[in-house]
Amino acid sequence: MKIKKLGLLGVPVLALVAVLPLAATAGGAQHVSWDIISTTGTLPLTFNPGGFAEAKAPKSTGTHNPAFDSKIRLTGSGTFVAPGGPNGGSGAVTGGGTWETFDASGLSTGSGTYKVKELVTWEFANLQATPPGTTDNTGDIDKRANGTAVLRIEYQDGTRGVLMVACHGPGAPDGIVEGISVTKGFTTYDLVQTPLPGVDANRTLFHVR
Repeated sequence: MKIKKLGLLGVPVLALVAVLPLAATAGGAQHVSWDIISTTGTLPLTFNPGGFAEAKAPKSTGTHNPAFDSKIRLTGSGTFVAPGGPNGGSGAVTGGGTWETFDASGLSTGSGTYKVKELVTWEFANLQATPPGTTDNTGDIDKRANGTAVLRIEYQDGTRGVLMVACHGPGAPDGIVEGISVTKGFTTYDLVQTPLPGVDANRTLFHVR
């Protein structure tokens, strides 16, 4: 979840898979839920399930500064258990959602569902601050967390991918993007779409226990 606009652009999903370590609290395993939420990000805050988030893919331009055109839109939620220590991910996962892809003109080019198959890594940052009047209809309001999760996913059409879910909510440290990036087959949708004030899109939320 994010209230103010971030100045960050994309975070390459495959690079995250390669370099992000697993982090858990000193107490050991963390039980985490994640949601792509519905909220406008304006005060007083209300978080509901059933939102959507988007990411864009680059097109080949022959330059080092590629333009972006096609995009993917996801809904989704789920849970995972992140084990304590530095030894990687976990198969203790649930969840998934829907996907839809679009070309540069906005025409739908495919749609379906996906399931989460594995946690690759979970990076816990901190618990969120709670602005007055906040309502959380997705989980325990006192367990909301900032951080980044990377999940292996499988689409119903047989393609596979990696989903990054990142949450930069109240009290988050610098460096966390808000939203998603994702691969589907060989296509890399790594331009995270920044949430805009008053627009119900591109926001996420974690709860940790």
